[in-house]
Amino acid sequence: MTRTQRAVDPAEPHPVFPGPDENALKIAVVGGFGVGKTTMVRSVSEIRPLHTEEVMSRAGRRLEDTSRISAKNATTVAFDFGRITIADRSVLYLFGAPGQERFWFLWERLLSGTIGAVVLVDTRRPADAWYALDRLEHRGMPYIVAVNDFGGPLHSDEQIRQALALGPDVPLVEFDARDHSSSKFVLIALVEHLHTLSLRQKG
Repeated sequence: MTRTQRAVDPAEPHPVFPGPDENALKIAVVGGFGVGKTTMVRSVSEIRPLHTEEVMSRAGRRLEDTSRISAKNATTVAFDFGRITIADRSVLYLFGAPGQERFWFLWERLLSGTIGAVVLVDTRRPADAWYALDRLEHRGMPYIVAVNDFGGPLHSDEQIRQALALGPDVPLVEFDARDHSSSKFVLIALVEHLHTLSLRQKG
């Protein structure tokens, strides 16, 4: 067993699939390499999350810029999957997309059937979010932007919006991907944004 794998506990429940009275919604957690997508899915999922994280090889380190995340020793090579119940009979399926450019071909399938997305941003490397923003804009998919706290320099909301060219209608939140409550707050913010957009369309 590698250091990134987890032993299976046969007594642990696996409530993956929704019941007949539940409303299941698929969302994506996207962003650049090393911004905390796997950490967020792990922290917020109410089931043991499925992940395809592997120890980074020397070849992989040569392909990725790890200069600002030198402590990172594992990376997602396919996707992360988790589930959370956010309200009565409302269930979110979480799909975390790989951030490395060589795995971007997987995004189209992961985004299929997705109703919205969370774009994670590390303010030390804001340009890493551009691919995710471009793909979501191209698909016309609603999203919010969540700034993960890596203890870097503080930036105002306006500075972040300017760096990412975000419109005023895109919600921007700050959070800590390691914290369950903080990550759940991000998901609630996305659901509220989707609800607001739905009301606008109906109006």
